[in-house]
Amino acid sequence: MKSVSTIFFATLLIFFSCNSNQHEDTPKRPNIILIMSDDMGYSDIGCYGGEINTPHLDALAAQGLRFTQFYNTARCCPTRASLLTGLYPQQAGIGHMVSDRGTSAYQGDLSDQAVTIAEVLKSADYATYMSGKWHVTPYELENPKKHNWPRQRGFDRFFGMISGAGSLYDPRSLTEDNDYIAPREGFYCTTDFTNYALECISEHQSDSPYFLYLSYTAAHWPMHAPADAVAKYKRKYDEGWDEMRKQRYERMLEMGLIEPEWQMTERDSFVEPWSDDIEDRDWELANMEVYAAMVDLMDQGIGRVIEMLKSRGELENTLVFFLQDNGACAEELGSRESNPSDEIQPMEAGALQTNMIPLFTRDGRPVKVMREAWPGPPEGFTAYGKNWANASNTPFREYKHWVHEGGISTPLIVHWPEGIEAKGDFRTEPSHLIDIMATCVDVSGAQYPTTYQGKPITPLAGKSLLPVFSDDPLEREAIYWEHEGNRAVRMGKWKLVSKADKGKPFKWDKLDNLPAEQWELFDMDADRTETTDLASANPEIVGRMATMWLTWAEKTGAIPRPN
Repeated sequence: MKSVSTIFFATLLIFFSCNSNQHEDTPKRPNIILIMSDDMGYSDIGCYGGEINTPHLDALAAQGLRFTQFYNTARCCPTRASLLTGLYPQQAGIGHMVSDRGTSAYQGDLSDQAVTIAEVLKSADYATYMSGKWHVTPYELENPKKHNWPRQRGFDRFFGMISGAGSLYDPRSLTEDNDYIAPREGFYCTTDFTNYALECISEHQSDSPYFLYLSYTAAHWPMHAPADAVAKYKRKYDEGWDEMRKQRYERMLEMGLIEPEWQMTERDSFVEPWSDDIEDRDWELANMEVYAAMVDLMDQGIGRVIEMLKSRGELENTLVFFLQDNGACAEELGSRESNPSDEIQPMEAGALQTNMIPLFTRDGRPVKVMREAWPGPPEGFTAYGKNWANASNTPFREYKHWVHEGGISTPLIVHWPEGIEAKGDFRTEPSHLIDIMATCVDVSGAQYPTTYQGKPITPLAGKSLLPVFSDDPLEREAIYWEHEGNRAVRMGKWKLVSKADKGKPFKWDKLDNLPAEQWELFDMDADRTETTDLASANPEIVGRMATMWLTWAEKTGAIPRPN
């Protein structure tokens, strides 16, 4: 009997030992941090060719991956909707901006047949936090409908803006959890959004992982940054936008981000050649100096997040993404219909800011616009405009709004030491915002639902990027775009693209009304900068891809498109 009991207990010991080892070998699910900047060009940050000081993003890239052909949707609201849901913007209800244009694809409010990353990860016991810009539901001041505010769409905590653009010192729609609030004294969006993100991380004590969405407003207009941050870039841009563009192109070639056969695109006809006697030279330079400071301050904030992760021992198993919502912004702001009075009119303590462009600063100084103003302080409200935007998008064509490469190309930095073996590598696989949700589902062990709160859920449009992390390709037919009538399809090396002619409206209900001459075709392996149109030489490819676009557009609701 003694030998039998000995064998029995020995067997039990082996059993529990094996199971214990198996449990210890099971990888712990990562924290996920998704960081997005606003209105920045492809070449702005250092590790993508820029001269702006971004050492923290550069370090993440050096220890992680840089995607060279990652795409957004060319505009803020559609990008945020697509990023949050893993669907094309039209499927998520925001084919344009946050106003209802009469169809479910363009209702301007996040669809109840889409789920957010936060909702999906919450079902897998992730804590969910958000800091920054939301902009996927209409801004309403009085009795706002809150069904699509962050707390109602899966986030445990939220601090930021419900609406889009605004003063970085006194933004419209500043919100904490479910209530509009006034900013604290000394508020600055980039700093305070970082502070809240750090607070969420530091107060997270659960054994469960967390998801943090940190959505900066930098470097969207207005050009706002404290004077000490701007001083660092004083005189740095005195050679002008043409020289800046040339130097960035050369750095990108040296880095291997772009191929030598990809020609630098021609300067747009409305972009002025730089000269020392250019009109408002000092004002133009000041805009770029402030823009650079805004990006620099954002990078410093990201550095603070990384340092906190290190101090908590979490950096190794945190999956960090950094990307941008669209290409550089060529928008220039019009002047006010009537300038506010020069009388000093301080705002009452606790008063909410309700204007995108404030009439007065909180201490009562009149806010001036564009060339009536000076970039940097809260009383100025300027944009850096088409000339600098052209250089920000080096070496590509077009800008925010359009679906040529300058409008839809974004850096994507991915850092996850425990999950990615490669360090400092490029990934050239064409991929898109729709792939972020699929990746988060994959690494978290969550299940993407078929129904949620009684509603049928649109199946995921994206693919998990985990294979690409290991340098394997993705299997998919194509990636698609539509924004403001601008259309594109990316199929392998081919890209079919059309820039809408706003002077010649056309119907969207059948292929016959999408004229072939409006399409351009580019070989992206040989000509990523879209300089040589091959459409006339390849009518069969144009016809096939145009038909693919039409099929996608009918499926997603991009057509029939509201006027």
